[in-house]
This record gives sequence, structure tokens and C-alpha cells, in this order.
Amino acid sequence: MNSRIFNAVSGRLSLRLPQSESLQKLMQAIDAAPAMLAHERDLDAVLATLKGEFPTLSDFERAFPSLCFALATGVGKTRLMGAFISYLHLAHQFRHFFVLAPNLTIYNKLITDFTPNTPKYVFKGIAEFASYPPEIITGDNYEQRAGNLSLLSPVTVNIFNISKINSEVRGGNSPRIKRLSEYLGDSYFNYLAELPDLVLLMDESHRYRASAGVKAINELKPLFGLELTATPFVESSRGPVPFKNVIMDYPLARAMEDGFVKEPAVVTQRDFDAKRHTPEEIEKIKLEDGIRIHEATKVELMTYARQNGVHTVKPFMLVIARDTTHASQLLGLIQSDAFFAGRYRDKVIQVDSSRTGKEEEEMITRLLAVESEGEPTEIVIHVNMLKEGWDVTNLYTIVPLRAANARTLIEQSIGRGLRLPYGKRTGVSAVDRLNIVAHDRFQEIIDEANRGDSPIRLKQVILEIPDQDEGVVAVQVSSNAETALGLDTPQAISTGGHVYELQIERLTTPVFTTESEKQVARAVLDVIQELEKQPQYVSNSAALLKPDVQQTIMAQVIQRLTPVQGELLEKETVDLAAVITKTAEIVSSKIIDIPRIAVVPTGEVTVGFHPFTLDVSGLHLQPADRELLIQKLRTNEQETLVSEIGITERRLEDYIVFALVDFDDIDYTTHAELLYDLAGQMVQHLLGYLSADEARTVLDRDRRLIAKNIHAQMMAHCWEKASGYEVQVSRGFTTLKPCTYTASAKNPLCHYRDTVDDKSRIKQMLFGGFQKCLYSLQKFQSDTERRFAVNLERDSDKWFRPVKGQFQIFYQFGTAQPEYIPDFVVEANGKIYMVETKARTDLNDAEVQTKAEVAAKWCQHARDYSLSNSGKPWQYLIIPHDEINESRRLEDYERFIKKP
Repeated sequence: MNSRIFNAVSGRLSLRLPQSESLQKLMQAIDAAPAMLAHERDLDAVLATLKGEFPTLSDFERAFPSLCFALATGVGKTRLMGAFISYLHLAHQFRHFFVLAPNLTIYNKLITDFTPNTPKYVFKGIAEFASYPPEIITGDNYEQRAGNLSLLSPVTVNIFNISKINSEVRGGNSPRIKRLSEYLGDSYFNYLAELPDLVLLMDESHRYRASAGVKAINELKPLFGLELTATPFVESSRGPVPFKNVIMDYPLARAMEDGFVKEPAVVTQRDFDAKRHTPEEIEKIKLEDGIRIHEATKVELMTYARQNGVHTVKPFMLVIARDTTHASQLLGLIQSDAFFAGRYRDKVIQVDSSRTGKEEEEMITRLLAVESEGEPTEIVIHVNMLKEGWDVTNLYTIVPLRAANARTLIEQSIGRGLRLPYGKRTGVSAVDRLNIVAHDRFQEIIDEANRGDSPIRLKQVILEIPDQDEGVVAVQVSSNAETALGLDTPQAISTGGHVYELQIERLTTPVFTTESEKQVARAVLDVIQELEKQPQYVSNSAALLKPDVQQTIMAQVIQRLTPVQGELLEKETVDLAAVITKTAEIVSSKIIDIPRIAVVPTGEVTVGFHPFTLDVSGLHLQPADRELLIQKLRTNEQETLVSEIGITERRLEDYIVFALVDFDDIDYTTHAELLYDLAGQMVQHLLGYLSADEARTVLDRDRRLIAKNIHAQMMAHCWEKASGYEVQVSRGFTTLKPCTYTASAKNPLCHYRDTVDDKSRIKQMLFGGFQKCLYSLQKFQSDTERRFAVNLERDSDKWFRPVKGQFQIFYQFGTAQPEYIPDFVVEANGKIYMVETKARTDLNDAEVQTKAEVAAKWCQHARDYSLSNSGKPWQYLIIPHDEINESRRLEDYERFIKKP
């Protein structure tokens, strides 16, 4: 029951792997120690039980069970809190929660994220909260709201700011929450303390572990506490002291490897020598180079958005000042004509405690809106005001101008700018990178980042996860047809290169046992792979059984075996006709006919671009005669921003045009007029804020970046004309491709019906025991897929999970044309289904919709071809993950058929 609820919450909230793993560990803790749910319990016994489950746990460090989930910044701790609350309510009927924030920024952010109809609402997708969402009680309204709590709301979430409680208890005073409430006839504190199911959630728990406020809150005596932090230790005079109650540790190094955060990189000038410059000169150089990186990043982000049909991200640059006086000086410099002719005068704000009244109000308004594309701020200067909770995703450049050691610089940068604007890596380096401009500290930061205990390198902060280094094997799996013929068996290759056969349950004894028979069977398979390219002769796999086709196979097999056939037949007699017939029967029975389909234009085809006005808003590249060196801290890869060595062009437009014609889809002869028109628009834009010499410098250095941006805009105005289009089938069926998987060497094989307790490890597991699958082993990306395979084993005739290249269906997404690989191919009920299982919250994703349209059209073409050749019709299913369970029959899913 709880596993079903876990799957539902994880799927509906689209939890990332570390979030899902954290929720799974909470479920594991409660299942192992159900006494956590009762006030009357033996705390030592609960601790002893949980220590057996979690080796990293040694003490609760509180008077009640408290478990810490240490997740790297940017992974999503607030959404995880929503998942915790949803699971505890749905699985164990908890109704009352108390959330602690460490400061005003996070306090306000939590209130927003727990409020319905906000962009990051933490319960979005939880159907049980759709009509009656959780009641939110805050430290500002509890006196008014407490006496009028909604009877309809299934859950109450209290959100309080610990810093405010700390200030109230100074001098031994009681916090206001403990004072008598006329609405309740008691204090709100006592009301909460008497609740039978109060759960305490502590955000950024490292900030207030030993504070007086927390000591007061502990008197609430919650059933248990859940702590969340990115830094599971407290500072002391002897150095950092690790938490003793961590049960989930997902450090920054893992988050970076898994692609959940940006890649931090340090930036300097090539051959920069700090000794040749005064401190003031170094500051100005770093600021100017920061702007150049910022403007180049801005163009990369605009280009990526156009290429992929996503929203445009407006980046900003963060400047870290020494103090408020220094911050004011920097503000004056950036607003002056001496800094890029005053172009950033209205695009910079100073954020610190020196602002009061109306100035402070304006500062906070602009800061909170810094992610908005329409908000003008591109530079933020601050000293120490931006702390945890300021979780913007569009910070791309940091210029630290305050004296600090290299480790502090890295940690400050990590805490501010690693969140990704699109929620995942894009594969475009500039879009996935955080730049730290540190000319004078470049080598020092590189050396610090390469230390074993650097946050960027450190994989495990507290204790090593058991079996983390248990080893990996690569498993090679051929189709069941080849296995049935005796030609192949699954093999595993260990990390040391040792090859061994996997012991799996065989469904049938191989039909061929002698080497001569196997050699003939292999030759038959090779001939079949050639014949599949002749759909007019062999329209599908059933045609392999026709006498004339088998005669063709016989002739080609004899031709292939001629050099060695005499030698073989001298040793043992091989009945070629029998081997060919049997091989064709097995191939035909252990395959699902997948035609190779392409839609191609017919007659004369012309391609061009409509004229249009170039969008140059937001593009303000700046001149530079210095080469900038960018080195990623985790991988040590280097990139540069430098002018190209080449001919100085006569016309400024030529820089752009000659870069544009390097694109394969742009022909100079055909498109010259448009190319010069667009180049002229860009040059006029540059000359609007640069001198001619400065514009030439920008074009010389950034011609390819500019051309890339223009090309992305051109693709939106591309047209193609053809006399007509036709569907071409180049293959009536395709033999099944071999698969290669990786799996844990310790326990490589599991039965597909085995319940997977740790869902986070499912991608490391291989499953077998199938009767209907066309491969002996399969790998799943989620437990939803495994559970759907259980349905298929019961209801289908045959099925498998295709690999890359099996279908060769491509779709247009932005300027990219990736391959679409469906989750399943199923033959049943006289039909063939192409199946995609998807988290319900992802069904409206633009890329998911694009893939679905392409797949549905492919199935329509495959259906037409198949029916015209006495085959079975194709249908495309896209099934929400939460609809999949064993009580449903395969035909029940037909309500999710998508038609083109």
C-alpha cells in the first residue's frame, strides 16, 4: 500500500532521483521503526533499529527522532518537503506540520511555494489537495487564523521564522507564540504541542541547530523531525562537526555528475600577471571582463531559446563587494561614462543594509524580479545580504572583489548560482556553466578545486555509502531468436575486462548444437538482413516462410559458404534446407515487424527563408582585445573567448555573412541578398552603441556567436516547397538489434516480478524471467516501466524495449533532430502497439508532445503498409504513469491511443 502511495507521490510531483531516493528513505525508516509514529516509545530502541537501516546514522541529536536529508543546493529541498507532507498524509493520515525557516528570505519563499497557483507550488499534481489545499498558518497570521481553521482543509502547515523566535526569547523571555490567544483560550504553542501528529520540518537546519529559538521549538515535542540542508555540519573552533543523524547524503559532486546543477568555471585573461596592475586596475579589468562573459552568455541563451522553442532566460552578473562603502563605489563606477560609456547605468542595483525606506523597497522589488525577462537589472552588487533562499536560476557570472581564500570563493559561488534555468543540462556549455571571474586568484582556485576535500570533488561528506564501489559489469544481450538458434548467450564483461556467461533461465533448448549447423544459421541470418532491404520481394517476416524466398535464401547461403562448405560437409552432414527453414521459422516467430519508413518530397524541391526583421533586443556584446580563458573546476576542461586569426574584412557585414555561409543549409548564391540584409541589421545595431572600430573588434571575435544567433532566427522563417510528398518503405521488417546494458556486478539479475524497494537503484538493475519478451534480459528506467512489463507478460503475445536505431524515427525540436526511441513495442489482440509511459506532469511538455505527434504519424504510415501486406495495424499509446497497475488488462490502455 505505502509503495503505491510512494510511486504516486514521486510521479505526480515529478521528483528528481535524489528527491525520490530521500522519500524512499523516509518510507524505509517508518516501515522499519513504526514506533516513530507514536508518542509512547523507547527512543533508544527506535535509534538502534534505524542505525541498522542507515549506517550514516549514529544519534538523533534531539529529544525526539530527527532525521537529516543532506541534498546539494539546487536539487530541490522545498519540493521534497512537499513530497514528505504529501506522503505522510496519504500513507499515514498525518494532518499537522510545522516548518521552520532560518531567515526572512526563506520564510517568505516558503509561504509563496506552499500557496496554491504559484509557479513553484509544492503540491501541484497531488489530486487529494486540488479541491481543499493545505491550510497555511504563518508566524504573521496565526493569532487571527488559529481561531478559524478550515474544517475542510485536510492538512495544516505552519510556517515560522526561527530568527524572529530567537529575537523574542533573548533575555529569557517567552516567544510570542507561547502567549495566551483569546481565540484559543490558550497559547498557540500549547495548542500545537497537544496535537497527536505534529511533524517538524527544518529547512537549512545547519543555520540554527543550537539556537535558543530551536530549544523553545523543541518543547513542541513533535512525533519526529525532518531536517534539510546542503551543509550537514556545524562550525566550531575545532573545525566543522558533521551531523550524526544524516540518512540521505547527496553532495554537490554527485549533483554535478548527474547534471542537476551548473558546472562552475573560473575565468581569467590569458597570461594575466596581477603584479603588473594596481588593485583598482584589477577590479576594473575583472568587472569589464565579467561584462564580456555576461554579454556572450546572453547571446548563447537567446540562441538556445530560439533553437529549442523554450522561454528566453535573462542572465545577470553578481558582484561581491568588500563592504557597503566599496559597494557604493562600484555602483558609481558602473553607472559612470567610464564604464562602457554608461551603458549599464540603469541596469545595476546595489543590495545591502545601507538602503532604507523607499530605496530599500525599490531594491527588494528589483531583486525579487531579477529573473523576469522584462526587468532591466543585469548587474547586482552585494556584500553579505544574499543568503540561503535566494534561489535564482539565471545567475551566470560572479565577480568576487572581496578578499577571501579560494575555498570560501568556491563555496560562496556554489551557494548562489548553480541552479539550472531549464531544470536540466542542455548540452550547450555556455548555458550550463557558471562563470567565476577571478584573474588574480585563478590558479589558487584551480588548485583548491582539485583538492580531494573540495566540495566539487567530495562525493560523500559524512560516511561512505555501503556497496558504493561494488563494481559494474557490461552485459551484452542478443535477441531470443539468436539464442534459440544457439548462436549467442548473454555475456557480462567486468571492469577488469573478464568475459563470462550469465546464468539465466533458458526458455527453450537451442535447436542447433553443432558448429556446422550454427555456421549455416549465421549465414541465413546474414542473408535475411539483406533481404529485409527488399520490401517489394519480402514484405514482412512471414514472407520468409514462402518457398520461393527460401530458395533465394538457399542460393545466397550456398554462395556465402562455398569457400568452406566442402570442408564442413566432409566432417558432418548438414541439411541446408532444414536449417534454413527452421531458422526462418524462428526469426519470423520471434520478431515484431517494424518497417523502415521515410516521408520524402517528390518532384522539384526548393528551400528558402522569408525576409524578416532581426531581433537584436538584449544583444550588447562588448569589445575586448584580450583573450579570456575559462576553466571548469570539476573537469578542468578549458574554453576561450578570443578573436579569430584571419583576414580583416573590408565591410563589417562580411564578418557575419562569411560566418553564416558555413552553415550547411545556407547557400550564398541563393540567399546572398537576405544574408546581407540581416548582417546589415546587426551591424547597425552594433554601431548604435559602439564606434566603428569597437564594432569591428566585436565582429572579429564574436562573428560565429552572432551568426549562430542569426541562424537560429532564420530557421523560424524557413520554407520548403515540393511538388508533393510520399511515404517510402525501405524495409518491410527489421531484425532485432543486440543490446548492451550496465548493471551492478554484485547482483546483476533480478526477476521482473520482484518488488523493488529502492526505486533509485532501478536503473542499475537488469531483469529477467520473461516468457513473452523477445530478449531474455531487459533494463528499465523506472519502476512504472517494470510494472507495465508485468502487464505485458500476462496479456501480450510478444513485446520488447527497442534500442537506438531500431525504428530510426526522428523529430524536429528547435534546430535539433534527435531520434525518438519508444519505451515498448507490443504485439497483442491482433494489433501492434508502440507504447510510451510518461509521468502525468510531463504529458504537456513541448518535447513530449512533439515526439507523440511524430510517433502517431509513423504508426499511421506503418498501419497502412502493414494492412496492405496482410499484417497487423499499428497504434500509438502514451500512458500516464499513475494509470499503470496489474488490475488493468492491456486493452484497457487503448483509451490512451493518440491519433495523428
